[in-house]
Order: sequence, then C-alpha cells, then structure tokens
Amino acid sequence: MRHASFLTIVVALLGAAAVCAHGTRGARAGPTAGVEDTMAQRMQACVICHGEEGRATREGYFPRIAGKPAGYLYNQLQNFKAGRRRNEAMSHLLQHLSDDYLRDIARHFAELDLAYPAVRATGLTHEQQRMAEKLVFEGVRERDLPACVACHGRQMAGMQPAMPGLLTLPSDYLIAQLGSWRTGQRKAMAPDCMAEVAKRLTPEEVSAVARWLSAQTIDAGTQPAPAAGQPLPMRCGGMER
Repeated sequence: MRHASFLTIVVALLGAAAVCAHGTRGARAGPTAGVEDTMAQRMQACVICHGEEGRATREGYFPRIAGKPAGYLYNQLQNFKAGRRRNEAMSHLLQHLSDDYLRDIARHFAELDLAYPAVRATGLTHEQQRMAEKLVFEGVRERDLPACVACHGRQMAGMQPAMPGLLTLPSDYLIAQLGSWRTGQRKAMAPDCMAEVAKRLTPEEVSAVARWLSAQTIDAGTQPAPAAGQPLPMRCGGMER
C-alpha cells in the first residue's frame, strides 16, 4: 500500500475510533449533530478496506468480514490489539476500544447476510485442482493434515463459535496469511492450530488451495455451521474460549 493511502486510512480509522469512543459512553450524551448514531455509521472506516458493509471481494487484498462468526471476528480484533496479528492501521483503531465494544463490532458484522461473488475459474492445472480439493475435503492423514472442512464446515462457510469461512477470500490474502503462520509473523491464541497446519503445507499446496478457495462461492443465505458435536481434529485456542 502506498504511504499516502496508508495515511488516509489511518486518519479515517482514528476518526472512527473517536466516534466509537463516543458510542461506548452511551446515549446520555446524545448522537453527534447531523450524524446518525448507529453501528453501521460508526463502522464506515472499516469499509475503506473491507468493502461496503464488510463484503470485500476476491479482487482486492483485504478479507470479507461480513457474515463471519462473531467469535472469530472478536478473536481477531483481540489478536490485533494484543499484537498477535500485525497491522498498524488496525492497531491504531483498536488500542483504546473496550472488550465490550469489540464484541459489539464483531456482532454487527457477523449478523450481516450479504451475497457472495459468483464462482469463477480457478486457473489451476488438473493436478493442482486435485491437490487443492484433496486438502479441502480429505486432508492428508499420513502428514497429520486434517481436511479444511473438518474445522471450517462442510460448506466452508465457517463453524460456530469462532471458525471463519474461507471461500471467496482473495488468494493473495490467503497465501499471505498462511505464509505468516509458517514464519511465525501471525499468531493466534494457543494452541495455535493454523500455525501447525500451515507449517505442514508445501508452498505449492499453499498456492493451489488458496487459488481454489478464492474461486469458489457460497449460496445466498448460507450460515456458518453449528458448533461441532465432537472434538475437532486439532485443538484450536480460538475455539476453546
């Protein structure tokens, strides 16, 4: 991101943080004159990166946040605030917000039920396509790689209370996040299951599965799967809170 663009986002986020801080002090002060005091209005800074109403498409870099489980979104806000995830703009926005307000933000975006972009060609070879689909639907038992669907839901729309959907996310974003887990630049609450998964994937597998996930879609009205009735194949700190 160019320096000027980054400064623009930071300024907008800091302005939003002031509005958010106003919101946490409650209605007794009254809404700012001429500005409707709603969560949608307060979250306007978020859409600069995450798209209108948080529905970022696969064409950019930033991830869609609309419709993700509230527990997942809250965990990520906490991860940015605590430095387990690194993004200067996010850190500026979150550093003075209360845990209760972070839960309000997470709940707001989780409750949005918005259309996903249509399916598109993956651009993968036949061998790469088979590799990606095996990782998603079957995993690789001999390498202790669970299938993606075992944790992210059979429709890959996420799983309650805190596992995200992965379909339609930008492939560059997916590759970057898996790479960050592999190198230790991104962390989650222990035990960090995705760090373990990422380290077991080859670079070729990371590229193929990211491009496959990005090219898929989710049917209208699809919600994250209910919480698993049995233990997940790996312990994940974000699902144990």
